[in-house]
Amino acid sequence: MSTEQTGPSPHQTADDLRAVLARLLRKLRETTNEGITPSQASALARLGKGGVSTVSALAHAERVRPQSMATIVEALEGRGFVTRSQDPSDGRRQIVELTDAGWAQIAGQREAGVAWLDRALTEQVSPAELLTLAAATSILERILDR
Repeated sequence: MSTEQTGPSPHQTADDLRAVLARLLRKLRETTNEGITPSQASALARLGKGGVSTVSALAHAERVRPQSMATIVEALEGRGFVTRSQDPSDGRRQIVELTDAGWAQIAGQREAGVAWLDRALTEQVSPAELLTLAAATSILERILDR
C-alpha cells in the first residue's frame, strides 16, 4: 500500500499560506502608509473597525505594551487622526476616537492598497490565474465563516 501524496500536505499549505498572506499584508501596509509607521497604520485600522477604543484595549489587541500604544496614539493625535479623552467611568483610562481625518486616512489606505493590488493583478496575472485566485478567496471566506 502506497502512502505517496499527489500534492502538498494541508500542513505545508497552511504554512505556505500563512507566510504569503503575511508578506501580502506587509506589502499592502508599505504601499498605503505614506508618512506613518506600520504600528500607527495598524492601530488606525483597528480603530476603523469600531471608531472608539481605549489605549489599553488597543495595546492588548495589537499585542504591545500599553506604554508603547500610548506613544503610538500620541503620534496619531499629533497628526490629527485621533483624539484622546478621559474615560468618564474610569479616569485612569483614555478613550481614543478617530477624527474625520483619521477616517479619511483609513479610507485612503484601503483605496491605495486596492489600487496597488489591482495593478499587480492586471499586470502579472493571467485570466486563468485570476479565476484561481477568485476561487481561493471564496474558499478562504468559507473557512473564516465557520
